[in-house]
Amino acid sequence: MTLATAADTTASRGWYASLGPEGRRAFWAAFLGWGLDAFDFMVFPFALSAIATTFALTAREAGALVTVTLLVSAVGGVLAGWLADRIGRARTLQLTVLGYAVCTFAAGWARTYEQLLVFRAAQGFGFGGEWAAGALLVAETVRPEHRGRVLGIVQSAWAVGWAAAAVAYTAIFSFLEIVLAWRVLLWLGLTPALLALYVRRAVHEPPVFRAQGHGTGGGWLALFRRPWARTTVFAALLAIGAQGGYYSAFTWLPTYLRRAHGLSVLDTGAYTGVVILGSFLGYVTGGYLHDRLGRRATFALFALGSGGLLPLYALAPPRGHLALLVLGLPLGFCASGMFSGFGSYLAELYPTAIRGAGQGFVYNVGRGIGALFPTLVGALAGRLGLPGALAFGAVAYALCLLALRYLPETRGVALGSAPPAVTPGG
Repeated sequence: MTLATAADTTASRGWYASLGPEGRRAFWAAFLGWGLDAFDFMVFPFALSAIATTFALTAREAGALVTVTLLVSAVGGVLAGWLADRIGRARTLQLTVLGYAVCTFAAGWARTYEQLLVFRAAQGFGFGGEWAAGALLVAETVRPEHRGRVLGIVQSAWAVGWAAAAVAYTAIFSFLEIVLAWRVLLWLGLTPALLALYVRRAVHEPPVFRAQGHGTGGGWLALFRRPWARTTVFAALLAIGAQGGYYSAFTWLPTYLRRAHGLSVLDTGAYTGVVILGSFLGYVTGGYLHDRLGRRATFALFALGSGGLLPLYALAPPRGHLALLVLGLPLGFCASGMFSGFGSYLAELYPTAIRGAGQGFVYNVGRGIGALFPTLVGALAGRLGLPGALAFGAVAYALCLLALRYLPETRGVALGSAPPAVTPGG
């Protein structure tokens, strides 16, 4: 059998079979890592109202607890990308998972607002770094024609972790007093530490990384030299728009459902579940669309959908529960499906030697600046009301459309080859 015939046979068996044993271990490590990352992050918005009550926080102070995590996660993600180019993708994944698990658990013991702020900031280092390491690990393992859908499926783990957080929130808050319930919810965040042990024992570095060698690409400075500087600027703008819109909407979602629509704990979990289902479908479908339609067209479709649906959802009538159900699924689909392409697209924009630095920097600068949006929503809520402030988040998606105007199409690029040049408009 020739090499070409063998490759065709492998491809015909589907993306999962084509990964091979090592690739499948990498896939599950990244999938579980991202899902548990989501759990540790999303339990906090569910607990936010109870935490605000416990410490008598204003809306601005409550929003700052989320923002500080996202801001520090930007630094953590940038550092993790740089570290992944030097010590490896798998080792960096292990360290980041362990970091966010321990810090989430520690936050449950906070006795003051200031302590909680410190623990949440510390959690950000691991939270930001996990995605950079896990996405690189899978992107460098999977075949080019499957990369979009595989990274989309890895991204769908966020919805799985979010759903687990919703279930845990509903169960714990239904049986415990809120002053204890939010602490128990955060203590569950230690669970991902078990994944770090699995990564240490079973997951190995991708062949393309082993062939390149460690620390040979020039690090962050190379991202701002020709020919990568323009790509870095507009890819970061794309990430800012996607994450600013997402965090605006979903950080405040449980609070919005309770305050603006008077929903109980159980009802909040149920209505959030509709959005989460849409998110899962968006992640998976988005990955397939990236492989079929291309990166730029798919990003544009999801940005337009998210920007149009967010104001409609936020400004639903106070008792418009049917509207929340009808709009929740497509809103989750578009806002979350937007992220399906980042793992593949950012990996394809940079060569192997600076791929970790590029992916970590771009995505997490986007996260850091996008992190300002939850605080902005909290500040605007005093003037516009929470529904009006949430609707403002749709502005972020216009940034995505602007960035796409100046970014290249990369569908089908082999990661050992040179990424395509940037040409305005296509």
